[in-house]
Amino acid sequence: MIEFSKISKVFKTKDREVHAVRDVNLTIDQGDIFGIIGFSGAGKSTLLRLVNLLEAPSTGTVKIQGTDLATLSQKDLRQLRRRIGMIFQNFNLMTSRTVAGNISYPLKLAGTPKAEIDRRTAELLRFVGLSEKARDYPEQLSGGQKQRVGIARALATNPDILICDEATSALDPETTADILKLLKRVNEEFGITVLLITHEMNVIQSICNRVAVMEQGQVIEQGDVYDVFTQPQHPTTQRFIQSVHQDIPSEQILKEWQKSGGQHLYRVLFKGSLTHNPLLSEITQKHQVPFNIIYGSVRELQNKLFGNLLISFQGNDVQVNKVIDELSQQVEIEEVQLHES
Repeated sequence: MIEFSKISKVFKTKDREVHAVRDVNLTIDQGDIFGIIGFSGAGKSTLLRLVNLLEAPSTGTVKIQGTDLATLSQKDLRQLRRRIGMIFQNFNLMTSRTVAGNISYPLKLAGTPKAEIDRRTAELLRFVGLSEKARDYPEQLSGGQKQRVGIARALATNPDILICDEATSALDPETTADILKLLKRVNEEFGITVLLITHEMNVIQSICNRVAVMEQGQVIEQGDVYDVFTQPQHPTTQRFIQSVHQDIPSEQILKEWQKSGGQHLYRVLFKGSLTHNPLLSEITQKHQVPFNIIYGSVRELQNKLFGNLLISFQGNDVQVNKVIDELSQQVEIEEVQLHES
């Protein structure tokens, strides 16, 4: 659906050049919910603006369904932009128009007949659950309701792509969850490819199937969400993962564990079907090595389970090493290095 090939964007000022995007290669497949995450200044928003040539790339090509955007005439580019809906962090609703007026505005710009405008607007109001708010104005709505209007407006022209620019950043956690569920419905019921940028890893975890991590204008890691979450390679990605999955207890808890005689702590990662198997119990019983689970959880990602446990093994070193060797053949296991208490 979308292909970035060796894309760079440089902004020139009087004194210097700012490289907002550097040599990015990304492919977003049709039907993807693709997340781009990075801290402020990573280049996420600039990359999004290149999708519909709101910004022209300095080098490289952007293709939509195989068409190089740089080859389009202004007329053809306008037609293509109608196939790309956008929703924003601050909603960008017109305060002088009602909810229905905001949703119908793109259709009026496209010269759609009034009867079709009325039908489509009513249909979208039902879809986002705001039929009773049709005659209200944006100032009468909550943040979540405003974003629902923004989504309905973006869907008015039946786009192939929906771009979400920090769409949940201004919302509380409960409202964020509701909006993400709505975006998931948009993707599933209409087959729309969703490209979203965010600095919140929980958003990526909730609805995306693929993710790219950006830093200083570059894509530093990308892949399926499950793979990136369970095996983050880059330190920046690891920090994002830790922001939503605290995978180690507090320093105070660890100090108490050490005072009670704990010495060696191991992180064990279980993936997929292994989370259902009593693997840990079977192997430790086989080698007669007691163990304590100090910390851990099992989470769901993309309809698959991922278990992360911190375990303290007890017994002589020979037997413990046998357990670790046997576990390492089926799961990931590593010793956690702790500071001296």
